[in-house]
Amino acid sequence: MNPTEDLPESDRVDGAPHPRETVTLVGQDSAERAFLAACNGGKMHHAWLISGPRGIGKATLAWRIARFLLATDMPACGTMFDDPTPQAETLDIPADHPVARRMMALAEPRMFLLRPGWDEKAKRLRQAITVDEVRKLKDFFHMSAADGGRRAVIVDCADDLNVNAANALLKLLEEPPADAVLLLVSHQPSGLLPTIRSRCRQLRCKTLSPDEMKKAMTAAGAEIGSDHAALSELSCGSVGEAVRFRNLDGMQTYARLVSMLGALPDLDRPAALRLAESAVGKGNQARFDMVLHLIDLFLARTARTGVTGPPLVEAAPGEAELMQRLAPAPEAGRIWAQLQQQLGARARHGKSVNLDPAALVLDILFRIRDTAAKMQAR
Repeated sequence: MNPTEDLPESDRVDGAPHPRETVTLVGQDSAERAFLAACNGGKMHHAWLISGPRGIGKATLAWRIARFLLATDMPACGTMFDDPTPQAETLDIPADHPVARRMMALAEPRMFLLRPGWDEKAKRLRQAITVDEVRKLKDFFHMSAADGGRRAVIVDCADDLNVNAANALLKLLEEPPADAVLLLVSHQPSGLLPTIRSRCRQLRCKTLSPDEMKKAMTAAGAEIGSDHAALSELSCGSVGEAVRFRNLDGMQTYARLVSMLGALPDLDRPAALRLAESAVGKGNQARFDMVLHLIDLFLARTARTGVTGPPLVEAAPGEAELMQRLAPAPEAGRIWAQLQQQLGARARHGKSVNLDPAALVLDILFRIRDTAAKMQAR
């Protein structure tokens, strides 16, 4: 495995165990069974694309698979043509297994973790996986080949590959090293190179139900709270998102957002300014991202209301009534959906050019106000 230092990890959610430390994976039994069926049937593919929404256990599944592959001696998992016996019934590996201990310490020599690296000059994590990181993976294959045995690679996540890195990884997928299995985690597989997707076998993970969310959050040591139903609704069945909401007061912020927009097309400007200014300042990047994400969620839920009706579970007081008023019919829902796409693009562009966070948030809120006013004037 690639060496690590006492540095931040791009694939860790604050307040939750790292995927390699997560003992129990909740809600992804179907994906596990699909992988085991391929393994037991002698149809092991050299690359797997583990996809689904952010925070539902994809990386945890990747680590479980990697541990299983390196800790078991199953001929069926070697090639597509080996004897399919013995049969494996679970991906579970004892915590005291030598491979499990080494992987926990990031010290397993037959395992490589490809993720955004540390920018020593800027003293921060890089925003993308660069081609230099993929070159380290190539070096890993050369060095580990002499040791023999199966090797595993986790790419977390493939969405972070920049163009050059994606092309370099594609070459490895086209000519895979012997006895190597690559596990690509992706939140948005449609954004990957079609040639990368075509060379991977799909393993789809599902969003979690409210009960599964509660079990997973309990296992992660996260706070459940009396607003669990609303949290599950707003986080769309993602434990990672739920933990992030808890860490950044996301539920309270969303409630303030709904209250502020409650009188649309009139806008509470002081409240809008307070919300915008809360995302300003060094070290407030996570808060800035959260505010933009919550606005995007509000627009998506409003657009959906026009088509399917108001949400059955309110994520904030007064939300259902407000959304029913803003989107009483499918046509209104389409207008809000179009605005969501436009403002999402606006937010991504603003972040890419380092636009002032407060100015960007205010601009987005004013555009929502203007859209509501135009719809009322019809």
